[in-house]
Amino acid sequence: MNVFDSVSARAQVDPPPDSPRLRIAGHDCGWVAPDVPHWLAAFPDEVLIEPGVVHLLPELAGASAAGARSQAVSALLARIATALFEAGRLNGWRNELLDVVADDGTVLGVIERASVRPLGLATHAVHLNAWTDSGQLWIAQRSFTKTTDPGMWDTLVGGLVSAAETPESALLRESWEEAGLLPHHLKDGRRSGQFTVRRVLPEGYQVEHVTVVDTVLGPEVVPENQDGEVAALRTVSPEEVLEMVADGVFTLEAALSMKASLGAFAPASLVVTPAESARVSL
Repeated sequence: MNVFDSVSARAQVDPPPDSPRLRIAGHDCGWVAPDVPHWLAAFPDEVLIEPGVVHLLPELAGASAAGARSQAVSALLARIATALFEAGRLNGWRNELLDVVADDGTVLGVIERASVRPLGLATHAVHLNAWTDSGQLWIAQRSFTKTTDPGMWDTLVGGLVSAAETPESALLRESWEEAGLLPHHLKDGRRSGQFTVRRVLPEGYQVEHVTVVDTVLGPEVVPENQDGEVAALRTVSPEEVLEMVADGVFTLEAALSMKASLGAFAPASLVVTPAESARVSL
């Protein structure tokens, strides 16, 4: 069995059968954790709870004024997030807004990051696999104080795309915060893959679309964490990556990002990105 088979299986899990579908302004966009409708019932003028479906602002279905719809959706989601936080239902508060994107790609508004999983809303993340010119891979150990996957190993850079950001701008921001990398370090970066993680977490359902970028750092570049969210940085060989994936010490997203870069069936050598692959505009 390939070392990545079990990792891939863990990334494709259906939502719990008792999780209602979330529909905002007529657009399907999430899966509500089974206990969350209890708090949504506090908004009877804006929330309609039916068997199997939770509607937010159903009266805006088909609305053509996107600006007004976005304001109404964002305002309601802000109050829902506050209610969940005050009830102790959220895993902290991030003071970071993420776009709320429906299954059909419509951007409906913004929401506090900490309230995304209880509503099963999709997020977009970027991960950077940074290689040395000798074929070693830079990896980062997550801080032991992080609320998600503390102490586990990760790609050198990884993070969510915030509201109004592009994947490119998010990658630049995260690369500086997590590794002290500047734009010129990523100028030759190339997209090596994309995948989606679907799994059940303690706080709710995760749907995360991940873009993986590869770059090569010269020997003069030594990554250095800037935001205090990394416990250690080191380089490893592709063979060591496989051993670490098998041992389960990488986060799920990091392991799948490694798979995108290494290739599931030629893992013991650095896979050179084909010339025709999409180059990242930075």
